[in-house]
Amino acid sequence: MKGLDAAIDGLAEARGEPSGLLRINANKRAAQLLLGAVVPRFLARYPQVELDLVSEGRLVDIVAENFDAGVRLYDAVPADMIAVRFGGDVRFIAIASTDYLKGRLPVTTPDDLTHHTCIRQRLPSGKRYRWEFSRLGEEFVLDPPGALTLDDNDLLVQAAMAGLGIAYVPESFAQAGLSSRRLVRLLPDWCPPSPGLALYYPGNRYIPATLRAFIDILKEESNGADLASE
Repeated sequence: MKGLDAAIDGLAEARGEPSGLLRINANKRAAQLLLGAVVPRFLARYPQVELDLVSEGRLVDIVAENFDAGVRLYDAVPADMIAVRFGGDVRFIAIASTDYLKGRLPVTTPDDLTHHTCIRQRLPSGKRYRWEFSRLGEEFVLDPPGALTLDDNDLLVQAAMAGLGIAYVPESFAQAGLSSRRLVRLLPDWCPPSPGLALYYPGNRYIPATLRAFIDILKEESNGADLASE
């Protein structure tokens, strides 16, 4: 069926009209970002394309599960894939509520976190997420101590605002809490930015015209600064 789809897509491409089904797998945050700018423009420009945008947390094998492309953080993209970065860098930060921090030891280095209650994160793979910090070439990786484990960044922020401990999340998730001063940013010098989102696809197989068209619009929107950083 993939071969037939490629042949049909090739005929459409010859007419200069991308058409057919485009399947993209993305995490929820990436899907929300795409829906805000890229998807409306893409569907308006190419009305003959049907877009199947599947959002889920787990990192899937896009080839085995018949996706044309995936969208994840750049650092999570498999090494054998071609990646197209967009949306700017991402910064993971440590946060806590002012109520939690009252009367507790100050957090001035990542090692101080071992004396605090941390809110841990469960990855879609089932593993717990290890917190990574770096400053001036020095790196620190922490398996955070704590009794509560969650699997969603929004829930981590909510738990931190409730005073349940220190969380470690992408900065964009915590922005509202930081702006309202319900949350405090910890260890800012230890939380540098890292590459943000990337659309990726296998480089060893036919690239459908629909995907090429989607990438073109993705680049247009990213260069035009219409895609916010993750």
